[in-house]
Amino acid sequence: MESNKRPLAVVTGASSGIGYHLAKNCAMHGFDLLIAADQPLAQAAADFQAYGAQVQAVQIDLAGRDGVDQLCAAVGGRPVGAVLANAGHGLGKSFMAQDFDEVQHVIDTNITGTIYLLHRLVPGMLAQRRGRVLITGSIAGFMPGAFQAVYNGSKAFVDSFAAALRNELKDSGVTVTCLMPGPTDTEFFARAGMLDTDVGTDHKAMSDPAEVAKIGFEAMMGGEADVVAGLRNKLQAAMAKVLPSQLVAEQHRKLAEPGTADKAS
Repeated sequence: MESNKRPLAVVTGASSGIGYHLAKNCAMHGFDLLIAADQPLAQAAADFQAYGAQVQAVQIDLAGRDGVDQLCAAVGGRPVGAVLANAGHGLGKSFMAQDFDEVQHVIDTNITGTIYLLHRLVPGMLAQRRGRVLITGSIAGFMPGAFQAVYNGSKAFVDSFAAALRNELKDSGVTVTCLMPGPTDTEFFARAGMLDTDVGTDHKAMSDPAEVAKIGFEAMMGGEADVVAGLRNKLQAAMAKVLPSQLVAEQHRKLAEPGTADKAS
């Protein structure tokens, strides 16, 4: 990307949901954008350009090092002001019923792609002694996720990794913020095959992705360590930290087990 007076933000998972709104906040607040997702990005790019941002879009699978390398190549030599590592996806049903290729893709997207992106881009920010990093974790990382075991486990890694990386980078000029949303009204549950579950169909309990992204963006710009979006989610996260793990797993089962959508109604 050619140099511009606006700083550059790299945003993954930007085609829809929280990632779309994170990128929108960046565009609204003076960033140019390099956006990436495994879904079409033309409409999102046009939306962000309306705020005066220069936008480059890369449709790519970020579940491995090759995809991340292609995204980083698109940065060129331009300094990066912010990295918003938001790409990720879920997977419903019991672990034993899941296709292991899909299991691997969740792990590779949520963990490998996320940390490799940061390993590639953060050194340049450290050389400048300034920059912002936002990692999208989840309150799911606090919970043994019956019928979402791999997803919740991956987010436990991400939440922990973000806190550790922040500590390692203290006094470097680069801040690391972890955004930890709860259930959010996005395409997440449809793509995870969870539209037959209570958690995947209870829209009244879901957060607005625009509001979640606004909270995350403001936390990133303020250099905060982490932020849980929404009072209900804050309470769930707090309870998960103190209740016995098997009690939390049983509560999660009631939300995420296939067929619970019918029971809830």
